[in-house]
Amino acid sequence: MKKYPSDVTESQWQVIKNIIDSEERKRKYSLKDVFSAIMYVAKSGIQWRMMPKDMVPWQSVYYYFRKWTINGLLEEVHDFLVGKVRIKKGKNISPSAGIIDSQTVKASNVCEGNVGYDGGKKIKGRKRHIVVDTLGLILIIIVHTAGIHDSNGATQVLQALRVKYLGAIKKVFADSGYIGELIDWVKIYLGFELEIVKRTEEHKFKVVPKRWIVERTFAWLSFHRRLSKDFERFDETSVAFVHVAMIRLMLNKINK
Repeated sequence: MKKYPSDVTESQWQVIKNIIDSEERKRKYSLKDVFSAIMYVAKSGIQWRMMPKDMVPWQSVYYYFRKWTINGLLEEVHDFLVGKVRIKKGKNISPSAGIIDSQTVKASNVCEGNVGYDGGKKIKGRKRHIVVDTLGLILIIIVHTAGIHDSNGATQVLQALRVKYLGAIKKVFADSGYIGELIDWVKIYLGFELEIVKRTEEHKFKVVPKRWIVERTFAWLSFHRRLSKDFERFDETSVAFVHVAMIRLMLNKINK
């Protein structure tokens, strides 16, 4: 098969192979090639049916993508790599701090369910609500309607964070959009601190401590054309493509 820049290298495949291909049985198509094809779709932003003919047939690639989305395997690979990158950077495998923020993106006509209007951004679509660690790696992502205010959507995101990293998270940084009753709610019901990082009153540009980390993560995601807009029919597919984009990023950090 023809090689593409988005392909998973052999050394990268060895890092995640045991999770994806645990059975190691004989297959018509290599799961490495299937995974590379999913990476290609995320990076290039094309429709499944427009995949190059020299790749695994799009029907098979979509079958595995949908299967791995539903059974949680893509999230499992993603979370495994978060731990690997953190260890490589000299961090504990479980983070103690996070930064929360959301990104409103326009929704395509095929989107179903959670689509709303963000009055502040004046965008009809969905929000990608994330918590990242101090390296910018995504710990939790939830996609919901853009019509939900950040402080309301954060309750679902932060509850999921607490369940996933029970007892590890001590503090989460946020911007002023999360100020209010949420701060006390987090302390009482979730047991960690929500610290609001405010911008300075100065008119000139200045990098805001901690806040730039999550903004950089959104920039990383923007390098994948499939994420330039929400093209997905279902919320879980939107989440899956974010996981795929971050998997590609983390594999490059571990081993190019």
